[in-house]
Amino acid sequence: MFIHMKELQFRAKPEKPDPVYARKLQEVLGGQYGEMSVMMQYLFQGFNCRADRKYRDMLLDIGTEEIGHVEMLSTMIAQLLDGAPADQVDEAAKDPLIAAALGGMNPQHAIVSGLGATPTDSNGYPWNSKYIIASGNLLADFRANLNAESQGLVQVVRLYEQTTDPGVRDMLSFMIARDILHQNQWLAAIEEIEAMEGPIAPASFPRERSVEEATRQFMNFSVGEESREGRWANGPLPDGTGNFEYVANPAAYGDVPVLNPPAKHQHSTLGTGPYVVNEGIGK
Repeated sequence: MFIHMKELQFRAKPEKPDPVYARKLQEVLGGQYGEMSVMMQYLFQGFNCRADRKYRDMLLDIGTEEIGHVEMLSTMIAQLLDGAPADQVDEAAKDPLIAAALGGMNPQHAIVSGLGATPTDSNGYPWNSKYIIASGNLLADFRANLNAESQGLVQVVRLYEQTTDPGVRDMLSFMIARDILHQNQWLAAIEEIEAMEGPIAPASFPRERSVEEATRQFMNFSVGEESREGRWANGPLPDGTGNFEYVANPAAYGDVPVLNPPAKHQHSTLGTGPYVVNEGIGK
């Protein structure tokens, strides 16, 4: 059960309208790494969690907070659109919709949403549930969460640098702080699970079923060998099962592939081999 509080989690009031910046903020609302994505990702990971209840509770705590961040951003976008756009573009553009296009505003803010936020990115592309990850493997999922918070924070700090509005910066400074906290939370959760299961996800697959030597080899598949200087090519494997091995000239393990010629009914280009006829279909 969710209960809505009328107060925002943090202040979301710009000093003045800015429809162009409202469009930019749409990216961290409805983009791939926006607040809608992390909200849905954490909630579905929590809804589906079959592990210790503390993980479910933590996921739903953070996912529910992200609902509040969606509300904050939507409120900020709506207020940035107040009075837009006719007074902020070329004087010759008297029609508000023409002015919106000339001014770099998302015209859908004026045409579709009535000067309100939309569940889209900064180019108007609709939010997509394909953005979210909820696999049931918490180590894999928490690493995806860390990535989402990292990419989201990169975008928010870039947006912070693109405005001088004190009200907008005030809200973004809070979102930056929460993104930092959430990265630390996911790092702590990852560390806890790695201490129990090791760093490889999933830990449950029998290692002996893999091509064992290939679990250690860093293969040089590009010109030059600068990559051999990295930690990823030398020393102990992080999972404790051996050492990295640098392979300067990887060998091919497979054979040259040879495919059977096509059947006549497939109407594909024939080679020089024997013609194959699928019995019963147009000889």
